[in-house]
Amino acid sequence: MYLKSLEISGFKSFARKSSLSFTTPITGIVGPNGSGKSNVAEAFRFVLGEQSIKSLRGKRGEDLIWNGGGEGAGGSGVARSNRAEATLVFDNSRRVFPSIDFDEVSIRRVVHRDNSNEYLLNGSQVRLKDVVELLAGAHIGATGHHIISQGEADRILSASVRERREMIEDALGLKIYQWKKQESLRKLEKTDENVAQVESLRREIAPHLRFLKKQVEKVEKAEEMRRELVAACKEYFAAEERRLAEERGRLSRALAGPREELARLDGELERAKAILAASKDKDQKSGEVIALEGRLAHARAEKDAVTRDLGRLEGEIGARARSIEREKERQKRDEFRTVYLKDVESLVATIEPLPSVAEAVGLLKAFVARHRGTDDSALVGEAEKEIAALAGEKAALEEKLAAIASSEAKLVQEYDALKRAIEKEKDVDRDAEKDVFRVIALQNEARSAVARLDDQLKALALDEEAFKRDLGEAGMAGGREATLYDALPAGQAPAGTQEQEARRKGIERLKVRLEDAGASGGAEVMKEYRETEERDAFLARELEDLGAARRELTALIADLDARIDLEFKQGILKINAEFQAYFSMMFGGGRAELSVVREPKRRKKTDVEELSEALSVEEHGERSTEEEEEGPEGLEVSVSLPRKKVKGLMMLSGGERALTSIALLFAVSQVNPPPFIILDETDAALDEANSRKYGDMIESLSKNSQLILITHNRETMSRAGVLYGVTMGADGASKLLSIQFDEAVKVAK
Repeated sequence: MYLKSLEISGFKSFARKSSLSFTTPITGIVGPNGSGKSNVAEAFRFVLGEQSIKSLRGKRGEDLIWNGGGEGAGGSGVARSNRAEATLVFDNSRRVFPSIDFDEVSIRRVVHRDNSNEYLLNGSQVRLKDVVELLAGAHIGATGHHIISQGEADRILSASVRERREMIEDALGLKIYQWKKQESLRKLEKTDENVAQVESLRREIAPHLRFLKKQVEKVEKAEEMRRELVAACKEYFAAEERRLAEERGRLSRALAGPREELARLDGELERAKAILAASKDKDQKSGEVIALEGRLAHARAEKDAVTRDLGRLEGEIGARARSIEREKERQKRDEFRTVYLKDVESLVATIEPLPSVAEAVGLLKAFVARHRGTDDSALVGEAEKEIAALAGEKAALEEKLAAIASSEAKLVQEYDALKRAIEKEKDVDRDAEKDVFRVIALQNEARSAVARLDDQLKALALDEEAFKRDLGEAGMAGGREATLYDALPAGQAPAGTQEQEARRKGIERLKVRLEDAGASGGAEVMKEYRETEERDAFLARELEDLGAARRELTALIADLDARIDLEFKQGILKINAEFQAYFSMMFGGGRAELSVVREPKRRKKTDVEELSEALSVEEHGERSTEEEEEGPEGLEVSVSLPRKKVKGLMMLSGGERALTSIALLFAVSQVNPPPFIILDETDAALDEANSRKYGDMIESLSKNSQLILITHNRETMSRAGVLYGVTMGADGASKLLSIQFDEAVKVAK
């Protein structure tokens, strides 16, 4: 025996705990109408997971719970229950449930008045899905071929071809495949929804990703230019540092000789002047020589000082002029500065909710000012004022220098005249004056050399200042890396001035191009691009995974369809063999079979089809706007009674129809026998002769499945090993009485 017992408590009319043991192949349940015996069959449906309360003859879950009854003969009635439960116990020694490694399996369902349900498997709480899967593996379910009531016996004949196919598929154990197919279809639908969502997300980020990619290309191009700038700066600064150092060394060495010569000549001049001063024979010309030399030395010293100041002013004016030019170029480039779309979108989002136009204008001005860069117009104006002031100082110094030069020229003329006068005199005593003139001439030459070298040193100082300035600008444009360079090897000659100038101009062009490229905020752009690209790549992988999942689900559904179709057609062949045998047993011959057909389906014609048909209306008469097309596959029942011209279900009498439905149901159950079958008054319409045939069939049926028969038929009762009687007292509660086989025979007689 597969089925061991059923225990009911608080379920419908079974107020008290009631238990039925199934120890024989056929168990009968009898009782008068209204006693609650059909509630036993419904208890089976309930514990096996039936979800339709209507199928259990109720409107809500609370209707399944004992609601209390009146007082009986023995005292007060049974109070209403707060829950209804039913427990089925199976013998699993032959592993009818292979997934459970126990010799006994109990399934319990409990419903509470708040409509909540509990499912327990061997005492452990599980889900309804777990119960359904377990039962489906053993060809058991809450509804179907193994629980058949009087009204449902004829349903397999009156059903549509499609509904009949579903019943047969359930009986053949294909429900688990159908369930897997439905679950796969739901997953496929969910997968398609996810694909649509992911594709929508990719479409949303695609324009932004393209924009970011263009910005990244600009950033990468700017970075390439920055690296080129860094390389050029390293090359230029290394060579320039060596050039400036060597130039300063050369000038320092070149100055050493003239300065030593000036020192020597100063001493010699002092000695000559001392001789003249101490000479007893000195005359007026000697005094003039000494005085003239003093005035000339003073004029030249003043000239040198003014020249130095003038050079300093020219350097300051040049530096300020270059800074003004750079600022004007920067402001000109600001007119075409790149503004990121996300910044504009953020500005729009900020302005839209503002109630005041003035506030919006203020934000716009601030936005423009922020993206234009630092406004140094005031600094430019201040620098221009300083240049004007320095230009005034320069003009005054130039006037002063011109006056000094004029005075010096006059002194030189006097000097030359005095020199010629002295040279005309052939007096030996004039040697001292001659030495003074000679020394002064040599001093002039030495001073010219020193002045020339000093000018070169001043120019070199300006170059050194420009070098420092270029270092700072290179650091701002190319980063600190552009200012870190290695000194040239000792044996390598530095580049020439023209080559360095070409390099410097190249660096300036690179700085301008780099600034025009709008490389500011490159790190943020690269970060946002990487994040967006990673998001897009993740979505692309999601699409690939979803596509693979979709292909797997599609293949699984196709495999399930093929398996269902194969097992269904093989099952139909087996059912037809059994159906023919049972039908012949019932009617003493005849023919009965199931055949696969397609249900006709109406389809509305298209406009083109209607137009085509309208052209031939006269030939074919009135046209129809609908046409038939093939629907889904179903099952048709064909019968032919012996010795009668009865063919087709519509021509069968009520009794013949009942026997046919029973024969078909029994045939179905024999193809894939379930552990048990419940027949709820399916024999009610049979006469005595047919009842005997029915009894023979259930005995044959009991060889493969346990039978629980709810019946009034004495012939059917006689086939049972145990009879359970159901009675109902005055309190409305159902009670069970058991009758052994011998007593059952007496009752049946």
